[in-house]
Amino acid sequence: MITPSRFSPRAPAARRIDSGFPIIHRLHHFAYRCRDAEETVRFYEDVLGLPLACVVSHEHVPSTGEYQPYLHIFFEMGDGSYLAFFDLFDGRSCTPDPDTPAWVNHLALQVDSREALHQAKARLEAAGVDVLGPSQHGTFDSIYFFDPNGIRLELAWEKSPPEVFEHAAQTAHEQMASVLRKYRK
Repeated sequence: MITPSRFSPRAPAARRIDSGFPIIHRLHHFAYRCRDAEETVRFYEDVLGLPLACVVSHEHVPSTGEYQPYLHIFFEMGDGSYLAFFDLFDGRSCTPDPDTPAWVNHLALQVDSREALHQAKARLEAAGVDVLGPSQHGTFDSIYFFDPNGIRLELAWEKSPPEVFEHAAQTAHEQMASVLRKYRK
C-alpha cells in the first residue's frame, strides 16, 4: 500500500500555451535502462522506499515488433507517477554521453520538507551511498547521488512560497533570452 505524503504540489500553471495540443496533465513514467532488475528493485524499494508497482515482460517490443526480450519494472512515487526501468538481460546499464558532464543529465525528485531531505541523506549514507549536498539553489535545496545503474538522482525540497515560482514563470522567457544573449555570441 502506498501512503500519501504530506507533500502538496503547487497548483498547475495558470498560463497555458494555446497550441491546440491536448493538455499534458502530469508525468506517467520516465524509463531508464538498468543493469540488473533485482539490484534496481533492492535500491529503489529498500533504500528509497518506492514500491515496485508493476512488471511488464515481452519478447517482442509492442511498438516496433522487433525481437528483444525485456523486463520493464515500475516504481510508484507519492503522486501516482512512476519511475521505470528496462532490464534487457545483458548486464549493461545506461551509457553516459562522454561529451556531457556527469552532473547535467539527472532525475530530480521532490521531497516535502527540509527534514525529509536530511533524513534521506542520512538513510542513503547509512546504505553506503555517496551523497553530495545539501546544495542551496535559491528557491530550493537538494542532495545528489547515483543509483546502482549510474543514474544521477537529485532530491529537492522547494523552500520558497508559490509566489516566487509564479514570478519565475512570468519572467522565464525574458530571463532565458538574456542569458542566451550573454553566452551565445
